[in-house]
Amino acid sequence: MIVNIRFHGRGGQGVVTAANILIEAAAIEGKQGQAFPYFGAERRGAPVEAYARIGDEPILRHSQVKNPDIVVVLDPGLPRIVDVTHGLKDNGVIVVNSESCSIVDRGNYELYIVDANKIAEELGLVISGWHVVNTSMLGALAKASGIVSLDSIIKAIANRFKGDLADRNSKAVERAYKEVRKCN
Repeated sequence: MIVNIRFHGRGGQGVVTAANILIEAAAIEGKQGQAFPYFGAERRGAPVEAYARIGDEPILRHSQVKNPDIVVVLDPGLPRIVDVTHGLKDNGVIVVNSESCSIVDRGNYELYIVDANKIAEELGLVISGWHVVNTSMLGALAKASGIVSLDSIIKAIANRFKGDLADRNSKAVERAYKEVRKCN
């Protein structure tokens, strides 16, 4: 079975990096995967998407994810301007950077929230005023979906970042994993 994931965020939040780290974590677990972005000439702050596919078999499809099993939303302002649930499969999972369960309209999916902005702020993961929440959201995704383990994400982060940056991002993953909550 192949799981399709769509990431929504704004330029500069690390949407593409999140998809790539997720696929590296999947590879650590012996799974197949692919990740790729979808954006044009957008600038920092513009809505962007990235996609990931994870499975136990080779993945032959190389196109946008129109009907995701999972949606991850890095920016809490996006649901007001982008239909982040568009195409989400029935009984799918959506993980949103938010303090409130009212962030998106209720539908036939599981909704999880985590205050990734707070985590980024407290761990110093802010660049030019932008909260870099990509790794926090991967921790929340791991807990909400079980698609990859927390340990595999931390190993993938250690492969990508070094020193203090790796430590802070690993802490962000762990905190979001613990703090994510399911909305009823």
